[in-house]
Amino acid sequence: MRPPFRIASIDIGSNAIRYLSAVFESSHTFKVIESERYPVRLGHDVFISGVLESSVMERAVECLRDAAARMKRDLISHHRCVATSAVREAGNGKDLILSIMREAGIEVQVISGSEEARLVHLAVRRRIDLGTGQWLLVDIGGGSVEVSLCDGGGIIWSESHTMGAIRLLEELSLSSEEPGRFNRLLTEYVSTLRIHSVARNKKPAGLVATGGNIEELAALTGAALLEGGVFVIKTAALRAVIKSLWGMSFRERVETYGLRPDRADVILPAAVVYERIARMTGAREILVPCVGVKEGVVYDIADELMSERGHRTNVEAAVLSAATNLGRKYLFDQAHGEHVMLLALSLFDQTAALHGLGHGERKALMAAALLHDIGSFISFKRHHKHTLYLLSQSELPGFSE
Repeated sequence: MRPPFRIASIDIGSNAIRYLSAVFESSHTFKVIESERYPVRLGHDVFISGVLESSVMERAVECLRDAAARMKRDLISHHRCVATSAVREAGNGKDLILSIMREAGIEVQVISGSEEARLVHLAVRRRIDLGTGQWLLVDIGGGSVEVSLCDGGGIIWSESHTMGAIRLLEELSLSSEEPGRFNRLLTEYVSTLRIHSVARNKKPAGLVATGGNIEELAALTGAALLEGGVFVIKTAALRAVIKSLWGMSFRERVETYGLRPDRADVILPAAVVYERIARMTGAREILVPCVGVKEGVVYDIADELMSERGHRTNVEAAVLSAATNLGRKYLFDQAHGEHVMLLALSLFDQTAALHGLGHGERKALMAAALLHDIGSFISFKRHHKHTLYLLSQSELPGFSE
């Protein structure tokens, strides 16, 4: 297909729902038509009770109806709507998905933490030249923290931690209403965060952070703006802002810093997590490219539309790289796994006319064939069941729930 394309993305997050529509002339650049943020905090109830309250679901559906109207007005030809940790964890998340489909006509795809990381990486590499070095990419949402080691080619590994800003706020606020005690609990809890040994033992080329909170922190710290719209936060300045936030009430944060109410309460937990990761990696500065899941989604659609074969190759390369690193973690026989994978893919391709399966199934077969024996790490006996367990408890970029 030939550009231009009018593409939209909807990100149903834990702290807000975000809409982005854009015109793509090429797969690398786009012009924003419209960007909207709906302050619907789905994570407030989910991270305490495990379910979405009916009133919050109604507001979310109303926002999606508005997004559907915007897509019609913006003459959108292709769109994708994704949902992250709040919907993923909600016991009644499927009810929300069905309501959105019924009332707004929008299909919602619930994505995994590793898929979030892949989409964010797609957007980040358009803003920052990752080159041949290995970078640590940190995305803090309302429910989770996605930490990835990546380079220009893709994600080497990623891991998800349940230390999102809203989750921390809700869980720790239940333990203490007194600000001083909350601050101590927050510091102690975040200090338990650990990241992959590769990032600890081999210093990354740099630390890149995404999310609405880090963009706000860039403004509060007076971060320098580089060419291409990338901010640079000095970690010393971040610590100074954290110290200032420690001593402020919610109302003082709103009045002193001009923060939105739904940002003023979560910015401190997020800042503490960012600082913790910067401290662990020894980073003296944090790059903030001001992109996230919604930008990653539109880039993903554009890549697929403009170069279907190239897009497929890039996605498979990212999956293969992540799967290989997972296999090495469990000391698999890489040569054997690769041989089985090539045989399986050859059979798949040769019988395509018979089974009629597509790229998604081929991608799943590739990862499954490569990693079919990793259960032997636990025990050779019934190792196929151990493999199933290990894969079900791992996250691979390119796969949803």
